[in-house]
Amino acid sequence: MATERPFYPRLEGQMGEVIVELIVENRLEPERRIACKAMVDTGAYGLILPTAWKARLGELPDLTVVDLEMADQRVVPAEIRGPVRVQLDGFRRVNTEVIFVDMAPRNDGSYESLVGYTVLELANVVIDMRRHCLVARKYYNLKSCAA
Repeated sequence: MATERPFYPRLEGQMGEVIVELIVENRLEPERRIACKAMVDTGAYGLILPTAWKARLGELPDLTVVDLEMADQRVVPAEIRGPVRVQLDGFRRVNTEVIFVDMAPRNDGSYESLVGYTVLELANVVIDMRRHCLVARKYYNLKSCAA
């Protein structure tokens, strides 16, 4: 008994980067701000900007010095400063802090800013890997708090 089943071709996902428009402003001096593009990196902790941009945000009084382990396993010093307000694309603005790291510029003189998972959680967005963009979650996830 031979039956022919319909063929459903596999949808090949594209590997790639998720790049977002980012606005970071000093909470104490809102006119001090940075607007740039940033790569979403779910393996990173917070909002990571180059130390070279620190003066553009003005004085950020909260300071903690930490060691960060990089993807290549180097350990580098970094400054966590705040308070800042962050807006990803058109999603709601969130209050957080920024991690400044010494980084070398690319060949064109630009830097690669990173948006880590804590900023995504605060903004209540998730990554749509099919379309390589961020989408709003319908609800905040509090299930882990109930356990």
